[in-house]
Amino acid sequence: MESINIIEEILQDIPIPKMVKVKQNFQASELENVAAAVRETLDHNKVLERISQGDRVAIAVGSRGVADIPVLTRETVAAIREAGGEPFIVPAMGSHGGATAEGQIDVLAQLGVTEETVGAPVNATMEVVKLGELPNGLPVYMDKYAFEADKVVVINRVKPHTAFRGQVESGLMKMITIGLGKQKGAEAAHSFSFKYMAEHVWEMAKITLAKAPVIFGLASIENAYDRPAKVVAIPAEEIEMREPDLLKEAKALMPKIYFDSIDVLIVDELGKDISGDGMDPNITGRYATPYATGGPDVKRIAVLGLTKKTHGNANGIGMADMTTQEVMDEISWEKGYANALTSTVIDVVKLPMVLDTKELAVKAAIKSCNAFDLKKAKVVRIKNTLDIGEIWISESLVAEARQVKEIDVLSSPQELLV
Repeated sequence: MESINIIEEILQDIPIPKMVKVKQNFQASELENVAAAVRETLDHNKVLERISQGDRVAIAVGSRGVADIPVLTRETVAAIREAGGEPFIVPAMGSHGGATAEGQIDVLAQLGVTEETVGAPVNATMEVVKLGELPNGLPVYMDKYAFEADKVVVINRVKPHTAFRGQVESGLMKMITIGLGKQKGAEAAHSFSFKYMAEHVWEMAKITLAKAPVIFGLASIENAYDRPAKVVAIPAEEIEMREPDLLKEAKALMPKIYFDSIDVLIVDELGKDISGDGMDPNITGRYATPYATGGPDVKRIAVLGLTKKTHGNANGIGMADMTTQEVMDEISWEKGYANALTSTVIDVVKLPMVLDTKELAVKAAIKSCNAFDLKKAKVVRIKNTLDIGEIWISESLVAEARQVKEIDVLSSPQELLV
């Protein structure tokens, strides 16, 4: 009790600035009819012609919150069945879901992908088949059910990764390498650190594409509001050539916080359903590895909560500087540790400073941000890194906001409620 009183005494006079609500406007091209777009690209690219009558077709679906993933999957299932195939779903998510078959089925169900919603059974296993090795000895694995299928289709969103940069980052080739590689494949791909990830994903995917019956990938690109902006079916032999251009498109559509320098970033919620890193470092500017850069210069980050869908997985909490005891009490450490040990990135599960209340967490962040005048600290508050269309900024940032054509000021200054 004494230590809490000391902290409260240290922080009692720290000013919390009044906040102003603003709207950030992003490029918002969006598909009007996602289902129709899937059918159109499958037909246009003639990828369904690769399916023979009676082929068992494994459709790889991952664990990320891809916009309209039930729709993308359902329409792909229906099209494959109409072409004479017998489709089934395989979870392609590396070690996610606790690295168990049951856990991965549950992850898909939480994303809305079940036999009832997409029209095909979900067949899950953590067993893999070894397809080969890189020259450096790294093994290449593939989901046993997928490898034994007659044909394989991969569905994923293309977007910037949170821990490395390369010709391809998050997308079809990473799904082929790490997602379909299950826990063993994910562990192998991460074992030499993210320094070599871009190279390894590229080379491992090429081995899988050469030795496994992958016939095409269905790639989506999302706009800044996490809605599908583009869907394209890519024949397997063209994935290597075409995915880099899709990544460039995805980067151009990414949202951002329109302030280059922030003293304190308040994040209301963190979760694996928001980002693999809990909060996307492309938005926060706070990366767990030195192999990716971008985003604002943020002095302190205070995380005030976890999402319900993350189920206690606080992977990414280590990138925060302050959080609350309530957050600590909700954390299932083994879930984040499993992700960290598989990826070999452990900073994401380190402990931030833990304060007794949200108010104290915010005050501690302001106290330690080293602003010359704490009353004028540049503070930004967001719900999470997926929801940055409307955000709150401190009064000290309003003048700067008015100079940004993509920002509309929506409110007068108000007390910060935590």
